[in-house]
Amino acid sequence: MWQFWLIVSGICFVIEMATVGFLVFWFGIGALFALITSLITDNIIIQTTVFIISSTILLFLTKPFVKKITNKDKIQTNAYSIIGKTGIVTREINPKKGIGQIKVESEIWSAKTEVDNDDIIPEGTEVAIVDLDGVKAVVKPAVVEVTK
Repeated sequence: MWQFWLIVSGICFVIEMATVGFLVFWFGIGALFALITSLITDNIIIQTTVFIISSTILLFLTKPFVKKITNKDKIQTNAYSIIGKTGIVTREINPKKGIGQIKVESEIWSAKTEVDNDDIIPEGTEVAIVDLDGVKAVVKPAVVEVTK
């Protein structure tokens, strides 16, 4: 019977590699525990019970850890890394015409103003990037601090 549990474990690991959801992995580990149990006893009910209980316990004990590692809200792509940075307007931002461009570091981005702001931002103005809307940077004029 140990061969059955080895095959189940292998199938679970292959499925995990294909889905990367880190869920089926624990069933593969549970199948390995059932494999060890099958070397001790021939009772299929005990083996299946070990499989189900160990898989469930591993799943629930590691869920917070896995959630912390795979939290998609905290993973920033290159695009989202510009939020909070400042840029220079290279082409007038006009919300009524739907045009505008900024330069952030060495990249050129299409830009628009915040939803409630219909002000035109002239070329050469320093702007702060507050969000992304699709492929456009959402900007507002940067606040210039005056020093005495």
